[in-house]
Amino acid sequence: MRCLVLFFCLLFPLAAQAQQAATLVADNISVEGDTRLIAQGNIEVFHDGTRLSAAQIIYDRPSDRLIISGPIFIQGRDGSILTAERATLDPRLENGMLQSARLVLNQQLQLAANQIDRADGRFSQLYKTAVTSCAICGDKPPLWEIRAERIVHDEDAGQLYFTNAQFRLAGVPLIWLPRVRLPDPTVDRATGLLVPRLRNNTQLGTGLKLPYFVTLGNHRDLLLTPYISNSTRTLEARYRQAFLRGDLSLNLALSDDTLQPDARGYVFAEGAFDLNGAYKLRFDVEAASDDAYLLDYGYSEKDRLDSAISLTRVDENALFDASFTYYQTLRDDEENRTLPPIVADIAYTRRLALAGGTLSFGLSGDAIVRYGSAVGDEGRDVTRVGATAQWDRTWISDFGLASTATAALRSDWYDINDAVAFGSTGQRYIPSLAATFRFPLVKSTRNANHLIEPLVSLAWSDAYGDLPPNEDSTRPEFGPGNLLSLSRFPGDDRLETGLRGAVGLRYTRNGRRGTAASLTAGRIYRDIGNPDFTVTSGQRDRGSDWLLAGQIQLAEGLRLEARSLLSEDLTPTLTQAIAGWETDTLNLNAAYIYQIADADVGRSNTVSEWSLDGAVRLSPAWRVGFDTRYDVIADAPARAGIGLEWRNECVTVELSASRRYTSSTTVEPSTDYGLSVSLAGFSTAGSTGRPSARCNE
Repeated sequence: MRCLVLFFCLLFPLAAQAQQAATLVADNISVEGDTRLIAQGNIEVFHDGTRLSAAQIIYDRPSDRLIISGPIFIQGRDGSILTAERATLDPRLENGMLQSARLVLNQQLQLAANQIDRADGRFSQLYKTAVTSCAICGDKPPLWEIRAERIVHDEDAGQLYFTNAQFRLAGVPLIWLPRVRLPDPTVDRATGLLVPRLRNNTQLGTGLKLPYFVTLGNHRDLLLTPYISNSTRTLEARYRQAFLRGDLSLNLALSDDTLQPDARGYVFAEGAFDLNGAYKLRFDVEAASDDAYLLDYGYSEKDRLDSAISLTRVDENALFDASFTYYQTLRDDEENRTLPPIVADIAYTRRLALAGGTLSFGLSGDAIVRYGSAVGDEGRDVTRVGATAQWDRTWISDFGLASTATAALRSDWYDINDAVAFGSTGQRYIPSLAATFRFPLVKSTRNANHLIEPLVSLAWSDAYGDLPPNEDSTRPEFGPGNLLSLSRFPGDDRLETGLRGAVGLRYTRNGRRGTAASLTAGRIYRDIGNPDFTVTSGQRDRGSDWLLAGQIQLAEGLRLEARSLLSEDLTPTLTQAIAGWETDTLNLNAAYIYQIADADVGRSNTVSEWSLDGAVRLSPAWRVGFDTRYDVIADAPARAGIGLEWRNECVTVELSASRRYTSSTTVEPSTDYGLSVSLAGFSTAGSTGRPSARCNE
């Protein structure tokens, strides 16, 4: 007959002092005199989130000890599991000794020991211990294990301290360490070594990266990574800090290598903060010691670095934005002094309701500064201050025609220095008028909603005053987003003038099962051509190229986006396409770009390239990733890489290889190989998503 005893802690003075009740369930309970309580048969004890089961428990009041006979099973409130054959513990299970014991942490790491001593409810001292997160099948050794003479587990700190530790692979001793400390799997962030990575590079040789992570409180940390090979001595560093209203990160590296005689390095930093009054402050710093450093070490493929700081405030009816940017070029055919390297912008825009429509007005200014020995237009400095006002109103007729009228006035003042082709100052005024018409046609079917929208716009603008230099509108684009815009130049220095019109047709389909598709076709007509548009913008002539753009999104994870500009004879001027497919086992992305030669943007040859990258989960254990970029014109690859990952319940092995084929006067082609091995069960390599091991009989 099973007995139930509530408030078991009334027999345990320490537990009673904590005012926490324990519950004991057993087949048989007896009391010997006034000093011993004996519970036998299918015992279960519940106390303060801890569950204990055993074959027999004897509570001895004079010694205030529990004498427990196994098999013993203890599950802590933190999820840890402790098993043993015999144990002598205090009533709160905080101090005592367990024999032939096994400790399982976070359902990942198991520690088997001849004896475990518990102290202060925090420390577990294990003797003659074997540690692994691998499956143990019979008498066969696990894939890896750590044997130690002694291990101390600090539960509060989440740390494991090993004495005379020996790392074994498939039972074969490989490494001996007299002292070592590792975080247990319950720790998210802990100071210590992370997973090393072996790297082989054709320029830097074979080397080892050994990252060391340092916690600096709950809101900041530091990662130091020495990288040593036969050709370089490099120290990489990453600092991160989270603030109450923002965050900061810093990445840098310093190198002494055989590729260049001087010390080399780079620094990338960025931060974002929410200030009072809904202002947002953002900044980033990017700098490199030389043009080739980032590519040589694989830190980045950027060929222009920009360091910027910006302050922005957005509310329902106003926008304020100010920014300052410094550029550093890494291209062979550019110089910092003529980029220009320094660009500053400030703008304020406000809108309000007026005469049934919306009035938007604002002030803006920008400055471009070049420095150094450049003379003439290559050393030109330009400052602009401008004011704009624009009124828009939309009417919808009874039969569904949406008409929008726009009236705008713009004024700019320029101050120009160190220029030959332009005066020292200039003023310009641009009035504009526009009308846009949409006639949406909607149809709903059982499977989807369809929208067909014919588009027509008519606009006029003219410029009065001086023509300023073109600094911010050298690369105009033509796409579905600006088909009906008043001006299709990206900046302020160039604006469309004269009479012009645009026609287009837009189709949208929204399916009931998460599918979506859209298609836009259109063209622009002008009374006169505009040579300020580049060839590849498709807008230089009186009739622009035909625009064709579309998007497709399928419920199965497939997406496609494409844009093309076609000349009068339907020859492509520009083609861009992006495709992606994502499932539980596949992530695939592809892109293609085609651009004809355009001297206005510094492109002397036609560009035709495609790229492909993705990852495939071949099985629960195997995953392969790849990326490649191919130059169709040169009929040669520009970049290729592959990565292979194998993982089971206790280890992850990653192998990668990549080749960069591009070269210049400062950068040589290079091949890179990488290898890393991480052990699950410690905080540096959790077990989430790992395949479960099976033992073959």
